[in-house]
Amino acid sequence: MVLSPTRATFATCRSPCQFYAAITVIFFLFGGQAVWADGWHAPGKRLPVSGGVSELEGAGGGGLVPWALIAGYGTRDEIGGSVFYTVVPVDDFSLSSVGAAIGIHDRVELSYARQRFGLGTTVPGEVIHVDTFGLKVKLAGDAIFDQRPWMPQIAAGLQYKKNQDFTIPKALGAKDKQGTDVYLAASKLWLAGPLGRSLFANLTLRATRANQLGILGFGGNDNDDYQLMPEASLALLPRDDIAIGVEYRRKPDNLTAFHESSFSDVFVAWFPVKLVSVTAAYADLGNIADKADQKGFYISLQLNH
Repeated sequence: MVLSPTRATFATCRSPCQFYAAITVIFFLFGGQAVWADGWHAPGKRLPVSGGVSELEGAGGGGLVPWALIAGYGTRDEIGGSVFYTVVPVDDFSLSSVGAAIGIHDRVELSYARQRFGLGTTVPGEVIHVDTFGLKVKLAGDAIFDQRPWMPQIAAGLQYKKNQDFTIPKALGAKDKQGTDVYLAASKLWLAGPLGRSLFANLTLRATRANQLGILGFGGNDNDDYQLMPEASLALLPRDDIAIGVEYRRKPDNLTAFHESSFSDVFVAWFPVKLVSVTAAYADLGNIADKADQKGFYISLQLNH
């Protein structure tokens, strides 16, 4: 399985993607003085794993679920960030995502991702692209250090999504080609958890109208209202550089043409050095369009600062 983006991925990258790619390059080359004070191999001062990995839609978190953690390793005096590339080749479709996030003073996160969804044998040769622009703000608490042991870090976020290929979603009954998800996330990392190992938990509540993350548009002929969907992550760290866990994400079922299932995965994230993380997962995406039981391996490569 190839981790680097294909030529076709870059060929379909339109102006927003190119703009954010330029921002990412500028950030990693000329980033905030506090982050780079100790040199190229010195990410921000937060603990390893504390920035999470990258969610498919670009936010700092798990592969499927945004967490309350801010992307990158920047502290309150630093600017951090991450870039990522993810591929999820399930049985009858292909999904990839490329993007970047910037964490400002461990308080605000700005993110961008582009999803590329190949429709396989359902509509041979057709591809759907979705651009997602994200904003996350830390509201209260600290996921790791807090005088109240059970107090989580809480953050609010939004993701504005625009479907760039709306012909097929519209034909299936989707109402809009763009929409905004709003979510509230709570995250906690217990450094002395079961058997002395660190334990991480996250709960996210998302208000959304998106069909298959926005790949099949927003709203539908069965429902066009926002619905509140639960999402969760749970992970154990057997070592400081490895996280093993599970995720669950419920999604609305707005279209009469096809039933939409929840997403789930079992993952292993490895942080060989603070700058790099690699995540592998077995993902169950359920029913997608006219194909049932879509499962496959998920691979994501991320660079952090």
